[in-house]
Amino acid sequence: MRRIEKNLDRVLDANFNRAKEGLRVCEDVCRFFLNQPRSTAGYKSLRHRLTDVLGSLKLKELLKSRDIEGDVGRVDLPRSMRRRGTEEIFFANSQRVKESLRVLEEFLKIKNVRWAGSLRKLRYEAYDLEKTVAAKFKTVSRP
Repeated sequence: MRRIEKNLDRVLDANFNRAKEGLRVCEDVCRFFLNQPRSTAGYKSLRHRLTDVLGSLKLKELLKSRDIEGDVGRVDLPRSMRRRGTEEIFFANSQRVKESLRVLEEFLKIKNVRWAGSLRKLRYEAYDLEKTVAAKFKTVSRP
């Protein structure tokens, strides 16, 4: 595998995982803390559609490029280990999702413009879901 392809696959792998994890956290906040079936379903749908789009990349091939020990950006930030409640958890993960979707969109332009366009649509859906859920936090008591 050429170095450029491997690096591209590393970016795609890391951001795919980051986006899916963040979507799952947002989904669970909506499900278990806000009791919002529509938002829960929205995040679940986004997560599954992300997998559908990136499934074309042969995710097992992306795994071959993963280099956790050699990743110079792998640092745990002390502030990410503390959260003051579910609202903060939700917004941290929502931001993670949006950033990851943007990175995926940009780098997929190298592999397949159609896939990049699909990621753009998912990113805008994430923006809308975040706005909907943000309004729900104002109506529930904070833990």
